[in-house]
Amino acid sequence: MATRNFLAPAAFLEDPASQSPWELDESLRYTRWLATGHYENFHVVSLLLPRELHQDFYNVYAYCRWSDDLGDELGNPARSVKMLAWWRAELEAMYAGTPPAHPVFIALAGTVRRRDLPIEPFMNLLDAFLQDQTVTRYQDWAEIEAYCVNSANPVGRLVLMLCGYRDEARFLLSDAVCTGLQLANFWQDVLVDLGKGRIYLPLDLVSKHGYSEEQLLSREDCPAFRGAMREAVDHARGYFERGQGLVFTLNPRLALDIDLFIRGGVAILDEVQAIDYAVLRQRPRIGRLQRGGILFRALAAHIPRLWSAPKEPASTAGP
Repeated sequence: MATRNFLAPAAFLEDPASQSPWELDESLRYTRWLATGHYENFHVVSLLLPRELHQDFYNVYAYCRWSDDLGDELGNPARSVKMLAWWRAELEAMYAGTPPAHPVFIALAGTVRRRDLPIEPFMNLLDAFLQDQTVTRYQDWAEIEAYCVNSANPVGRLVLMLCGYRDEARFLLSDAVCTGLQLANFWQDVLVDLGKGRIYLPLDLVSKHGYSEEQLLSREDCPAFRGAMREAVDHARGYFERGQGLVFTLNPRLALDIDLFIRGGVAILDEVQAIDYAVLRQRPRIGRLQRGGILFRALAAHIPRLWSAPKEPASTAGP
């Protein structure tokens, strides 16, 4: 078989040649390519995770990436709704035992079987991306946090399940971390989301500070807006504080990865604060040197546990 030209989801859908039959090995290479070739604040898989888990993480990531892009990269909400319905049908068919044709599901089917992953987290993500097509404003924190239940928290739960953890106490701590990460990304991308017609800052928070939706849509930077952003950043920090305890309940190698994501989320909030909450003027970024510093500090904090930890695979390190 000739080598296939791998494509990102949106381009994949426009290329009829990409619809020709996929073999398992090729599908696994595709999900790895998606996971390792896309920019993230931190890599999807670290070298500390057992090699036996790497491909499973790639496969789950590829599903999340495709779901996200179907919701955000097609440029047409009506088409996104249609394609998300198709994606949901493919997921349900895979769980029903129908041999998949799409490379992501060909790869993911083995992960679901090996790790005994339920369908609900995958479905919840689709609910969030579908919601993005019709809901562009949120009145209060309760509405935002209900959105995070579907948009962010399933990812953390899937990570825990991939690594052998299935207890509710860890799930709840993970939910706090993931909601914090989602909020941090919102506050980093206020301008990006405005460009898509979306506002994730709760409208009652904006109003409380004497600012209006109309001012936000016109990108008016002023003390009232920055006061709302300051409170939003503090709210997100509270989630990281509540979820931080998760790190100390996990296998040291997974704990380091989770700690890196927490530190990365907090670093985004620190950057928002460092620019005096002027996210309507610039997008806060974590630079390469900052990422290196985050990694160094996390390693320093975890080296004693890593050094003394037994060498069992993380996937068997449940409670």
